[in-house]
Amino acid sequence: MSATAATLLQRIENKTATIAVVGLGYVGLPLVRAIRESGYPVIGFDVDQRKIDALNSGTRYILHLGDDFFSTLKADANFTPTSDPKDLGKADLVVLCVPTPLGLHHEPDLTYVMESTKTAAASLRKGQLVVLESTTYPGTTRDEMKPILDARGLKCGEEYFLAYSPEREDPGSFGRSAQHIPKLVGGVDDVSTDLAMAFYTRVVKSAHRVSTAEIAESAKLLENIYRAVNIALVNEMKVVLTDMNIDIWEVIAAASTKPFGFQPFYPGPGLGGHCIPIDPYYLTWKAREVGRNTRFIELAGEVNTSMPHYVIERTQHALNGHTKSIKASNILVLGIAYKKNIDDPRESPSAEIIELLRDRGAIVTYHDPHLANFPAMRKYRTNLSSVALTPATIAASDCVLILTDHDAVDYALLGQHAKLVVDTRNAMATVPTSMIKCEIVKS
Repeated sequence: MSATAATLLQRIENKTATIAVVGLGYVGLPLVRAIRESGYPVIGFDVDQRKIDALNSGTRYILHLGDDFFSTLKADANFTPTSDPKDLGKADLVVLCVPTPLGLHHEPDLTYVMESTKTAAASLRKGQLVVLESTTYPGTTRDEMKPILDARGLKCGEEYFLAYSPEREDPGSFGRSAQHIPKLVGGVDDVSTDLAMAFYTRVVKSAHRVSTAEIAESAKLLENIYRAVNIALVNEMKVVLTDMNIDIWEVIAAASTKPFGFQPFYPGPGLGGHCIPIDPYYLTWKAREVGRNTRFIELAGEVNTSMPHYVIERTQHALNGHTKSIKASNILVLGIAYKKNIDDPRESPSAEIIELLRDRGAIVTYHDPHLANFPAMRKYRTNLSSVALTPATIAASDCVLILTDHDAVDYALLGQHAKLVVDTRNAMATVPTSMIKCEIVKS
């Protein structure tokens, strides 16, 4: 270990190292909290000045983190939010938590990773460790980031250090804060791994060392591909079993009684969020570089991306039973966040379903207790705002379409006042049968 590395290690061990977190969103902010609670001073960097202003004023901009989170950061003298990239030069560790979306043809879009790496490189100095947390394809840290950082003239592994540690955030899930989720850590060399491990073992409950950055990058993809494939499986079973008049939700509950060899996954209207609909395609794209096809992954993608159309089909069938067509029907969509109890609509299937309904002539409104306005999305634009969920609003709808099962929704109210409910999340199962006066169609 070089003298430079030894000095950085000492600063990490005695918690005098300053940590910069680049990207103050759904991944970066929980990491900031974990780092601060472990005792390190933190610089929070984001190019979005609105986030910096919100942090300086203690204003919440991510629902599930709560008001106390933002007020606590505002009062914390050892947390400095900034949009000035020169401030990254003051940090001993720079952790990149930026989006990795897809392009129009399902190709990886590393724009945010490359730009943030260039930003970090502009102030790179001896004794800094750079860590990428964004989900990406194997080789990104070594083959894409390292050349940019090397161009500063410092030697990796001796004068500066580089590692990968994938984020494992689960927004809105109780008891799964960043510091309680185990971390994978893999560097581009042994010394970089040593330093990153020294840091993460002091921030999170446990950290697992792997031999290379590529192992950590691949493991993160495997985690998300595993979920995508199993969700596709239950989505396909739902379609088949529904035609057999068999309740997929009861089937899953029954299978879940087996204490080994089975893990429950649940169907829905499609995939949403910043991970599951996107990350499998990173490996699909990279596989072609080595002459391989990922047929299993791509098949799962086909099943999952077909679900919004299946929801439309089921909604049309349910309306037909009430002598109505989708055209000119008033349809109230319940939930536009991609999962329950959060305010994150990224890649939400609700956006595509609403567009499909409108294309077929439906009059669409929506209610989401956590999203007052439908934000512009990667592929969709809409001017809708959330309507109040009242007996009158429900009764005026020809169909209520449940796409996100937020806990804050009064499902009994739906049961009492709706004409028809199409339920893609089994949310109405929480309502006693005696309180349901409408038809419920599971989709």
